[in-house]
Amino acid sequence: MTTTDPDCLFCKIVAGEVPAELVGESATAIAFRDIAPKAPVHALVVTREHHPDVSALAASDPALLADLVSLADEVASDLSDGQYRMIFNCGPKAGQTVFHVHAHVLSGTHLAGF
Repeated sequence: MTTTDPDCLFCKIVAGEVPAELVGESATAIAFRDIAPKAPVHALVVTREHHPDVSALAASDPALLADLVSLADEVASDLSDGQYRMIFNCGPKAGQTVFHVHAHVLSGTHLAGF
């Protein structure tokens, strides 16, 4: 595990090199709106440190994963009625396109069957 990856889009967002609409942050993670939302509320919550996916993060730093989930819950409460879906894609076959751990927080509509 490295703390940053110079080629990683999310590392660049964390560093302020690429703009994003921030909706929350903590000492260990940031949250920003997805540029291609799949629901009225669609935020991405990423760790400030680079970890390739949620499995790698869980294995190397479970406390950081807990912090990430806590910020996701805070963002969902701030942006919606507190009912939300949290998704982690792990690997390209699962739909992961940026290989920096991130949670998708979706809300603002009825998500059953979504």
